[in-house]
Amino acid sequence: MADIRAFRGFRYDLGQVGALSDVICPPYDVIDSALQQHLYESSPYNAVRVELTQDQPGDDDIHNKYVRAARAIKEWIGANVLRQDTARSLYVVEQSFEVEGQTFTRRGFLARVRLEPFGTGNIFPHEQTFSGPKADRLKLYQATAFNISPIFGLYPDDANDVFTKFDGLIRNAPPTVALDHLGVINRLWVVTDTALVSQVIGLLGPKPVFIADGHHRYETGLKYLEDEQAAGNVADDEAPQNFCLMMLVSMSDPGLIIQPTHRLLNGLPAVTSGELKALLAEQFKVVGEFDNAAACWEHVQLEESQSVLGFGSVEDGQWIAVKLNSTEIMDQLAPDQTVDWRSLAVSILHKLVIDKILVGKYGVTPGCQYVHLLREVTEADQNKTCQLACLVPPCGMEHVESIAGSREKMPQKSTYFYPKIPTGLVFHSLKKE
Repeated sequence: MADIRAFRGFRYDLGQVGALSDVICPPYDVIDSALQQHLYESSPYNAVRVELTQDQPGDDDIHNKYVRAARAIKEWIGANVLRQDTARSLYVVEQSFEVEGQTFTRRGFLARVRLEPFGTGNIFPHEQTFSGPKADRLKLYQATAFNISPIFGLYPDDANDVFTKFDGLIRNAPPTVALDHLGVINRLWVVTDTALVSQVIGLLGPKPVFIADGHHRYETGLKYLEDEQAAGNVADDEAPQNFCLMMLVSMSDPGLIIQPTHRLLNGLPAVTSGELKALLAEQFKVVGEFDNAAACWEHVQLEESQSVLGFGSVEDGQWIAVKLNSTEIMDQLAPDQTVDWRSLAVSILHKLVIDKILVGKYGVTPGCQYVHLLREVTEADQNKTCQLACLVPPCGMEHVESIAGSREKMPQKSTYFYPKIPTGLVFHSLKKE
């Protein structure tokens, strides 16, 4: 059983900071330098000042961005800019947003969740992690003793019975509202009713949790707990270091969407669509030819198959949609992976098309840029900033559940859950209950 708790979060005092819109920020991994500067200028209390503090000339082991983040959060608490809630609470979050002309609303809630080493309990990862981001987040945890941004977790609930418990609250209580830089409307409700909290936790407890986003932060939490235990700083199993801040969303929530992650390949010779068809002919059948990315992508979507990919030649501006002839080649290329893993479009693209066919032909591994919107693909094609554009259908929630449930990890950038959970709605202390 996943151990999920209400907690006393730290939240901005809007009487001091102004609008919540001015102080939230995205998680660190989607903030570039321009956005970082914009967020810095939006408020002296914007969460970016602790989530992704700016580097400064002359930084060293004593004076650096982690020390500045710790100083900022300490000063904010001291000045009551951040206040800790008096009651243990759950924090309901509703996000309304638009994707490719359609409007969605995703609903979930923030809670404290007990950390479990992967492979030992009911919390399942689905993507690989890398050492760099984990080292960065660990330094931040060590300096601030806070979870600054939440992990994004999913739980199975076909009838959405868990979240339905919050419906009365949402209908009758006004939320705190924040608009982010992408136009996403974030609404926040604080749940202190102990009976309601108990009902929600009781329903959710027996369910597994699948990490959608924040794998690096979760593994950092495990490392931080291990280090704190070794230093004798963890009093018992109830100490806050045993937990992490997590946003929990039903896998059946109608606003939960997985966006595609397309690939733009660089470092290859110029490749025409005719040459590409010849390269792919042994393993793929051409199921459509187009003169623009939009038409090709429409065909890929209509196929509703993980075995169909779209490719665009920047050299001649032509696009093809192709379908894998047989699964046998993937069985040979990835014998240690499950059938579900081998059937993913991203697995087929990377294992077969890139690693075997393109590397086999050109002798180089192409660079790979990841984009999510069709207009980004079109711009790259028009500006000739890559040699090949690859249109990749998104995987479904059933793929995440089956692959992660088998304790297997998907290839890098297999999923993109939009929008991100904003930083700054609630902070979770790793020291103070």
